[in-house]
Amino acid sequence: MARIAFILLCHKDPEAIISQAERLTAAGDYMSIHFDARAKTEHFRQIRAALKDNPNVTFAKKRIKCGWGEWSLVQASLNAVQSALEAFPRATHFYMLSGDCMAIKSAQYSHDFLDDNDRDFIESFDFFESDWIKTGMKEDRLIYRHYFNERTQPKRYYWAYNLQKKLGMERDVPHDIQVQIGSQWWCLRRRTIEWIVDFTKKRKDVMRFFRTTWIPDETFFQTLVRHLVPEEEIESRTLTFLMFSDYGMPVTFYNDHFDLLVSQDFLFARKISPEARELKARLGALYAAEGVSFKISNEGRSLFKFLSGRGRIGRRFGMRFWESESTLGRERELLIVICKKWHVAKRLLEQIRRATNIPAIEYLFNEESTPLPDLGGIQKTIPKRHRHRRALMRMLFDYFATDRLIICLDPGALDLLQDFCGDRSTTRLLEVDVDFTDDYLVGHAMRIGLAGEQTPQETLQRLLPTIRHDLSFEADRIRDANFDNHTRIRESGKLEENIDAVARFLAISEDKAQEIVGIDYLYSD
Repeated sequence: MARIAFILLCHKDPEAIISQAERLTAAGDYMSIHFDARAKTEHFRQIRAALKDNPNVTFAKKRIKCGWGEWSLVQASLNAVQSALEAFPRATHFYMLSGDCMAIKSAQYSHDFLDDNDRDFIESFDFFESDWIKTGMKEDRLIYRHYFNERTQPKRYYWAYNLQKKLGMERDVPHDIQVQIGSQWWCLRRRTIEWIVDFTKKRKDVMRFFRTTWIPDETFFQTLVRHLVPEEEIESRTLTFLMFSDYGMPVTFYNDHFDLLVSQDFLFARKISPEARELKARLGALYAAEGVSFKISNEGRSLFKFLSGRGRIGRRFGMRFWESESTLGRERELLIVICKKWHVAKRLLEQIRRATNIPAIEYLFNEESTPLPDLGGIQKTIPKRHRHRRALMRMLFDYFATDRLIICLDPGALDLLQDFCGDRSTTRLLEVDVDFTDDYLVGHAMRIGLAGEQTPQETLQRLLPTIRHDLSFEADRIRDANFDNHTRIRESGKLEENIDAVARFLAISEDKAQEIVGIDYLYSD
């Protein structure tokens, strides 16, 4: 059976560290602690005194002062790893943790998971080819030597960095090493850890290289594992669930996140708020429990993005000068059907095609697969269509040799509506107001990744009002915009009113309009 040696790097909150060590070792696992040498000495003494009689706890033999982005974090990890290797010969796996992490599965589940998956879990993506680094320094992390800490000694850091650039003091990556990058929260098998420790003793050139790279805790273990372990034995992901805000800061979890956390396909989560005492108590009891069945829905990141984004809705793309200065054509008329239920809008468009000769295109700004003619590549991807929206529409008018064209848009595309309605051409809107049952909202949540087949019913019930409000908010934004030529049909409205709205929207007779909206299956789900 798997037995885990947890490698804990920490620098504060001694009570939480003691509780974490006692909780994890009570299940038969081990812990090796490195307590930052910069931290308070009395806190370290408190931890040592509380855990001195626990045979499943050891400490790094040498404590060092750690700094964000420095080699010191890697060295602290290696010191704790070495102590764990010597103290716990029965440990099968080594799992990197911080003081802010907590288990979100039972010990029984974690052990069974590792027994069933004989591989190393560590994010490792090609440093140069991947887009893992979103902003800031990339190649310069490696090719220049970083002797100072950017956060604590910014003047010295940038002086040394800029001097090397000025003098052309670039260096090469060791020739047989392909640098990888990924999260520092890994879980590695004992054999892999032994190979890494042995490598550090033999390859002094590689060690010298990494000691002066910037943020090596995101590259050192990730690179060595790829160098030493067969690819088929590596799963490039972390077993620790963590998320980042729009500002690049780790998301903190609180008491009401219990259901979300335990349904994710991870063994631990980071960061748990120090104030989330109820959450910590529930997760602590869960780790010691036996026979617990977990329903994995794994929608945490998409759900967080959806919920946190409600208050920051704005225009996705700024107006480009070549778009704002262009026009679809003063004599042209763009007809837009707006509907959240895409299948209803597509049904409506099919009826319009049968009753009129107006070219109609479905959700071209929402669905990549929407059939479009070859327009020289501008139509190939959704981002391109958005970026060159007016040029695309002009080319479609020209392709169909028409001055009237119908498209469908999702109600969330307010920026597109504002753009087209601000054009010198004539734009007419037909909003299709549909009803949303709870079953439909659940299906919608699953389609967009906010829920899965295993999402707990309690989570769904808490989520549905937010989704319903979100859909209402989209409709309210459109109506608050006070667009000209805006008509609406309603699923719950009278047939006569809907016929009149469609007749005005398409400029056709009421008899033709009745052919379009009179079908009894128009709104069927």
